[in-house]
Amino acid sequence: MTAAMLPALDAARGRTIVEQMARVRIVVIGDVMLDQFIFGSVGRISPEAPVPVVTYDHEQYRAGGAANVALNARALGGRVELIGVVGDDDAAAKLVDLLKAAEIPPRGLITDRERRTTTKVRVVTMRNQQVARIDYEADGEVNAQIEDAMTSLLENRLAEAGAIIVSDYMKGVVTERVMTRVVSAGQQRGIAVLVDPKIPHLAYYTGASLVTPNHHEAEVATHLRIRSDEDARKAAQVFRERCKCGGVLITRGEHGMWLACDAAEGQLPASALEVADVTGAGDTVVAVLAMAIAAGATWTEGARLANEAAGIVVGKFGPATVTPQELIDRLA
Repeated sequence: MTAAMLPALDAARGRTIVEQMARVRIVVIGDVMLDQFIFGSVGRISPEAPVPVVTYDHEQYRAGGAANVALNARALGGRVELIGVVGDDDAAAKLVDLLKAAEIPPRGLITDRERRTTTKVRVVTMRNQQVARIDYEADGEVNAQIEDAMTSLLENRLAEAGAIIVSDYMKGVVTERVMTRVVSAGQQRGIAVLVDPKIPHLAYYTGASLVTPNHHEAEVATHLRIRSDEDARKAAQVFRERCKCGGVLITRGEHGMWLACDAAEGQLPASALEVADVTGAGDTVVAVLAMAIAAGATWTEGARLANEAAGIVVGKFGPATVTPQELIDRLA
């Protein structure tokens, strides 16, 4: 069976959608993180163990997880409300500074003094090759008081919102109760709820407008191998049935994407010209797709834009964003 290719997106129409993104508001809720990169040079192997010795040069901090989703949406000009949970620690303070610098209000960050802010520390060579990663996290589910605070913030932030993004990294913020309230709020207001998922929470996403699993996550969820476009089509059908969601966009790396929803179904070829780092690419995909939908795009048009954005962002190092001009230039 020959896979159906999704219709192309006219450059003029694409520009209109991208320009309209500056007028929309979205809400992002989920697991916020801080990404720390420690850069150094490697000149020898340790005599104590077969590991490289990294001589420190400098370090960088970037927003990760749901915070990176918010930065991606903000980079396209949208107004973003971010809701998440942090600890009472230095990592939270650094994350707040990053959000303020991006003009994203940190008022939606709830401090839980019994948790630590999720932080991923990566040791990286000067050639951007990862040597090691250390994760600091508390991934138990948040308590009922935090759940209530999050959903209360959500209801207060939905005025004029065109879409809701749930960024689930299984760090305890996206509970079944929170997800149920998010879906209900989206349905009551007639706005799309998009989910960047973790498969153990698949049952939580019932009623979501669209879910964006990657290739591996789709295989785990459906118990199907995805080796071809026809495999992707079958997996998307099974995924929608098991998740009970409106649609699915499977991201397949060098094989592109597969979109399946009531309005359209088909393949998108990969658009990356060069792959430097796939960290945070899924954040970009769900952010651009949600921004496009909020700006009046169809699911097919949004998937086209998200595909092009992913092709741009994987050419950058670490969690990165795409500007409106980069997207418009890519369409041209």
